[in-house]
Amino acid sequence: MNLLDEFKQSQKKTGDKIPKFRIGDTVRVHFRIVEGEKERIQVYEGVVIGRKGDEGPEANFTVRRVAFGEGVERVFPLHSPRVEKVQVTREGSVRRAKLYYLRERSGKAARVKAKERSTVKKAQQ
Repeated sequence: MNLLDEFKQSQKKTGDKIPKFRIGDTVRVHFRIVEGEKERIQVYEGVVIGRKGDEGPEANFTVRRVAFGEGVERVFPLHSPRVEKVQVTREGSVRRAKLYYLRERSGKAARVKAKERSTVKKAQQ
């Protein structure tokens, strides 16, 4: 392994710290913000519209939310030390790998269907 690969592997988070979420899920990303000498955690909540890089060290995910009537997207590095945690608040049921079509939609048309939990429970019984 060359020096670059070793550095990338050292920057990866361990298995228990990698959040398990998929495209279409509504997530809350706790992101560390540095303002001058002060440091705080800001929560960014929205729908995951894309992932890149799977679980590798350069993996990213894009979260979209609507703030004050304007769509805002933010790309987070999955293994960044600034990403404190990612909480899944709602699991979405989608059939695409990227949800870029949500950019042209607004209101109810921009919603992602929730995954039905009752069918999962029935299958386990």
